[in-house]
Parts: sequence; structure tokens; C-alpha cells
Amino acid sequence: MILGIGSRVKHPTYGLGVVTNVTAKMYWVTFIENGLETIDIEDDFEVIDGVEDEVDTVSFYEVEKTLKDILKRYSDVSEIVPIADKWKGGTIVLKPGDTSLASKELPIETFFHKIVMVRDRIRVMEQKINSSTLEEQDKIDLQQYITRIYGSLTTFNVLFKNKSQQLIGSRSK
Repeated sequence: MILGIGSRVKHPTYGLGVVTNVTAKMYWVTFIENGLETIDIEDDFEVIDGVEDEVDTVSFYEVEKTLKDILKRYSDVSEIVPIADKWKGGTIVLKPGDTSLASKELPIETFFHKIVMVRDRIRVMEQKINSSTLEEQDKIDLQQYITRIYGSLTTFNVLFKNKSQQLIGSRSK
């Protein structure tokens, strides 16, 4: 039986608590002495007063995350991608080899934004290829080119604050 919101439990590590949210795999329990913790449905704990689960076992967080993933996959909307803190306010200096020519400076945030836009447009192209009516072998061939493009851009990963948003080329096995 899956416990419902309001169930009281006693956990060997966290002590006494009340179930405040339920997902398909986790209980969110507010413990008297330890605050909010998530525990696996399969965890070992004592049920003091079980309330039957009368709610869907999908949390608002899971619905929101799924919706964001769908929108990201099928729209041209870009996610907010933060630049690493150490680069904020910095500049890129392009210095020509010819000393008679002037150098060019631009804010690193502007350059970073262009890299993110390129990444996002490659992703859209990848999705359009995968959903197209091309032959499977043609899709595979194009995907290999896209992977190589990502690989060429991994130099710029140093600019990304979040590793999960970085560019990834092919991985060696």
C-alpha cells in the first residue's frame, strides 16, 4: 500500500514525521527533529498512522519537469544558461597578428550568449532530423556530423556555470 499525504511514520534515522507529498518513488516527509527529507518508498520505516493514498502518485514537481522537457524539445524557446561566475564582467580581446590593426574587445557574456544560441540551434536541427522522413542511415550519418560539431565546441565548456548544460561530443567507451 502506498501511504497518502498525512500519514505518520517513524524512520530509524530521521525519527517521527508526517508525509507531506508522494511521488511514484519517494515520500516527502517533514520530520519533527530533522525537517523535510525525501525517503524512498521502499525504505525501512514504521507506519504509525497510515492514510490511504487518495492522490495521484505524480508530484507537481514531476509534472512541471516533464512539461519543461517537452517544451524544450519541441519549441524554439531557449533555456536560461548562466555563465560561470569567474567570467562575469569579463571581456574577450581579439588581437590581430598585424600590429598596425586595432584590437577588438567584446563582453564575454555576449560571446557566451552566441555560443549558447549555436548550441540551441544545433539541438533544434537534431530534433528536426530525428523526426524527419529521412532514411534511418541518413539520420545516423547526419547525427554523426552533429556529434562532431558538438565536439568542436567543447572548448567553450569552460564558460558554462552548470556542467549539465555543457556541450558534449562523442564519448569514448
